[in-house]
Amino acid sequence: MKFIPKLLGIMIVLLCLLPLLSAYASAEAMTRINRWEIKWETDTEYSLMEAIDSKGYKQITPETLVRAKQAGAHGIWIKFVLPHISHREGLFINNLYGEHVTAYMDEQQIYQHSYNYLYGKNRLLLPIEVNDSDKTILIHVHSSMEEMGLLGTVQIGDYQQFTVSYVKEDLIDIILGCSFLIVATLMFICSIFLGRGQIAAWLSLSAVILSASILLLAYSPFLYTFYGNYGSVYLHLFDLALFTLMPSLTYFFESIFGKGLYSIIRRYRIFQVYYSSLCFFLLLLQNIVPIRGVYFFLTVTAFGITMIVQFMLLFIMSIIYAVRGNKDAVFISTGFGLFALIGTGELLWFYLDKGYYELHLWKYGLIGFICSLVILLGKRFAHSHMQIVKYSKELEMYNNRLQRSEKMEVISQLAASVAHEVRNPLQVTRGFLQLMGDFTNADKERKYLKLAIEELDRAANIITNYLTFAKPQLEEVCVLNLAEELLHVEGILLPLANQEGGKIVMNIPKDLHMRGNSSKLKQAFINIIKNSIEALQGSGSIHLWAYEEQGEAIIHIRDNGRGMEESTLKRLGEPYFSSQTKGTGLGLMVTFRIIELMEGKLEFKSNLGTGTEAIIRFPIVKQ
Repeated sequence: MKFIPKLLGIMIVLLCLLPLLSAYASAEAMTRINRWEIKWETDTEYSLMEAIDSKGYKQITPETLVRAKQAGAHGIWIKFVLPHISHREGLFINNLYGEHVTAYMDEQQIYQHSYNYLYGKNRLLLPIEVNDSDKTILIHVHSSMEEMGLLGTVQIGDYQQFTVSYVKEDLIDIILGCSFLIVATLMFICSIFLGRGQIAAWLSLSAVILSASILLLAYSPFLYTFYGNYGSVYLHLFDLALFTLMPSLTYFFESIFGKGLYSIIRRYRIFQVYYSSLCFFLLLLQNIVPIRGVYFFLTVTAFGITMIVQFMLLFIMSIIYAVRGNKDAVFISTGFGLFALIGTGELLWFYLDKGYYELHLWKYGLIGFICSLVILLGKRFAHSHMQIVKYSKELEMYNNRLQRSEKMEVISQLAASVAHEVRNPLQVTRGFLQLMGDFTNADKERKYLKLAIEELDRAANIITNYLTFAKPQLEEVCVLNLAEELLHVEGILLPLANQEGGKIVMNIPKDLHMRGNSSKLKQAFINIIKNSIEALQGSGSIHLWAYEEQGEAIIHIRDNGRGMEESTLKRLGEPYFSSQTKGTGLGLMVTFRIIELMEGKLEFKSNLGTGTEAIIRFPIVKQ
């Protein structure tokens, strides 16, 4: 069986290599045209015949690509000759830049496409027949944009394979964009159920995801290639998403980590809101007034600089928070660092390349960063839920303590006023019953008198518990050795345990000391262990062990008796509540009070059918 993980690993590697092998095979079957000729149009536009007959073409190779158009040029002619075609194939050009593109094959027009908005990337896929071998291809490109011409290579290969590549080239952007769009929509809908403390981070993250989804969709050439009629809408949506993304991202960071040193995050976020508002106004204005140059400078060049500053600021602040021990900052700085590094690097390369570099890596950094933001927000929500649950449990515990304290106060007042008055008549009655027993010879009467005396003793014991509760002061406080005290308790209760068919196993270190009253401490432990003995149901064991932890002596008393339900466990220590048929509910009440007087704590753990465990904690005294 050990070879199975290795086999799975090999299969996964092979599956990962299949696309590479497929790409390699397709590359082998593909012909590339790496040389073509270009001729710029400056003063006048050439006709087709003039372009064919005209001299002055300049030969171009991939190493001598001309990316920027010649000064004063408004168009370009591109000419190359097809190689020998043995069967029906396809001509594929992936990077052809220009607003208006027309392709000819030996004076016959075979392709035409125009953009009526500011977008110039074209992908050409044309079928080529066998009789098209050695024919001349002329491509006329006209554009008002700076980037114009053929930037890449011309590929000739299987038409069906090119068709698949043509359709699927940027499909992943659409899938990712639509996925983020659905997530953002659901998050906006769910925001109506959130409270004030959660709504800010939630809405800002929703805006970030929505903006990112629109950026992915509007930046992808897929929409412009197949749904180009709405290209101006895509461009406007891209700008709007970018203007929304940056301040939303800063606001999310602020809602998670605060305003930052000297409120720098808050101040930069306010600046971004105003700047994005200005860009939005210019977006509307450019449709009315020709301000293309100003709009490009403020929304591309200057806005890109503000993005670089934002990435650096947020990344540095996340590192500072991470160094200070903020776990959320450590988490977010990883995802954001990846995004900021890729985004800043691509923007710098974009400016160094004079705006010709095509940004494409940023989308992967953005996806990773958004995933880290969603995980971070989910982590904070989970933490808030845990805090609420913890607070609810503490509130329930304090409420139970308050109810118990109120009941104890009532019993204390009742005990103080009644106990002494009832105890004296009971003792007198018991004495007379003993005298009557001495003068009675009948066995039946002696039996009845014995039962009466036992019931009087039981009543006296209840009164004693009342008095113990009403007068909780410890008469004598000294340093006690827990091992010695519990050894004495074991000697007292061992006969009772043997009688019930159980046994007591004790493991107490001899160096544990605490401060308290010996008799009261024994009384408390006797009550707890006696309850464990009665719960054994004829056989079983009671284990006692103790240890020191964080300045406390912790004693465990565990039995394997019948156990208790959760509802019964919560009521332990309440006055008059007992799980025993003959119990009064006063024993554990007194036990809780004694342990509290010695600055200790008592808690119970139990499962029905498996037993009960009592855990007692006392402040330790060093000897």
